Amino acid sequence: MNECSKIKNIETIDESEFFVSDNLEHLSQLFKAMSDPTRLKIIFVLSKGELSVQDIADRLHMSQSSISHQLKTLRVIHLVKYRRDGKKILYSLDDDHVLQLFAEGLEHVLHLYD
Repeated sequence: MNECSKIKNIETIDESEFFVSDNLEHLSQLFKAMSDPTRLKIIFVLSKGELSVQDIADRLHMSQSSISHQLKTLRVIHLVKYRRDGKKILYSLDDDHVLQLFAEGLEHVLHLYD
């Protein structure tokens, strides 16, 4: 079980443990990766289902090279994953936490500017 699945309530996290652990650095990397508009677009289109690099590039009107570069960043911090289907590589969100985080952020923004 990973650490994320253990957290039920933010109040249960010990402040001193959080500040001295790698969790703060990992959380910072997560939000840094999600601060890029192109990466957010990729997360959005992947929220609808698996896609190849070319499919993502076509939907976002960008080059395959640009999409591949952004996907690598998202893969390193476990926001997206991939699987092979014959010669094709299909990308998807790593788990439901990614979708929940994205949805909460979007809901917050839509609420602020509604």
